[in-house]
Amino acid sequence: MNIDLLRELTEAHGCPGQEDAIREIVKRELGPLAELSVDYMGNVIAFKPANSSHGSERKLMLAAHMDEIGFRVKHISDKGFLRVAPVGGWDPRQMASQRVKVLTESGLISGLLMQGTKPKHMLTASEMGKEMTIDDYFIDIGMTGEAAKAAVQIGDGVTMDRQFQQMGDLFTCKAMDDRVAVFVMIEALKAVKEHSVDIYAVATVQEEIGLRGAAASGSAIAPDVVVALDITLANDIPGIPDENSVTKLGEGTAIKVLDSSLICHPKVVDHFKNVAKSNSIKYQMELLPLGGTDAGGIQRLHGGVPAFTLSIPCRYVHTVNETVHSGDVQASIDLLARYIEDCHNGDYAYA
Repeated sequence: MNIDLLRELTEAHGCPGQEDAIREIVKRELGPLAELSVDYMGNVIAFKPANSSHGSERKLMLAAHMDEIGFRVKHISDKGFLRVAPVGGWDPRQMASQRVKVLTESGLISGLLMQGTKPKHMLTASEMGKEMTIDDYFIDIGMTGEAAKAAVQIGDGVTMDRQFQQMGDLFTCKAMDDRVAVFVMIEALKAVKEHSVDIYAVATVQEEIGLRGAAASGSAIAPDVVVALDITLANDIPGIPDENSVTKLGEGTAIKVLDSSLICHPKVVDHFKNVAKSNSIKYQMELLPLGGTDAGGIQRLHGGVPAFTLSIPCRYVHTVNETVHSGDVQASIDLLARYIEDCHNGDYAYA
């Protein structure tokens, strides 16, 4: 497993609509493997034609999103402090006292994401119990108002600043959602051998604000089947009942049944299960009560597309400590590669 690539992907900065840094990594990695194009939304589309004598004319679309939840600058004060608007699903409890990067025209600027509140030493009991909102936060970039207004523009992106870390069998960083899935897609394409389907591997944009890049690229490709790649909740931690764990780290890749954006095509679900069993790949089943993936943005196009999501279990989702298990990541790579090789055998018709 290329841990250095996973590190590079997860440490890179790219909130929705500003995925440029990740796009360059994807182009570098997929360029030697496939024919690349970039559409007007910024999706990277890697086309790899069938290389087997089976002669299937099926188009398989893979989708993994490049963006991470972040913010956009909405105000720059005369004292140089920035106020931000969220881009994606932030929990204000997870934002306190974080280091950030501001994505400016001239490069990354370091900053501190802080609460607009008195220090603990000065708080009354009632003030200490106040629930924080996103509007209570500001960013300190260490500049005067004049310097800040010269360096930063309204609309500049902001992402968390956190380094990749390995802890035993676990990998943690900000933006595992969804860079680990981009990694799985890249590594599976490198591992796949003979395949009788035309592959369209798409690194999508703007998933965190409504599956937008997936819908645009899916409309253009018109696939016969789509497999989205994304993380899912692994709530296998203290304080959460076992029945609400969704998935567990170390128990294998996750074959999704449903989430709030789609019910996965049951025949594609069965196909993935059969491929996993025949190749002795560890897997677990997943039902996600809330949250969606790129597959949900594609399944209703062109009269309906058989759609499915292969998930990588992840703890602490939408925090700076998103954490995955190395074995689950490898199982996801293996299952995706073996499915691609067997995709032409799938019969997804209801008739």
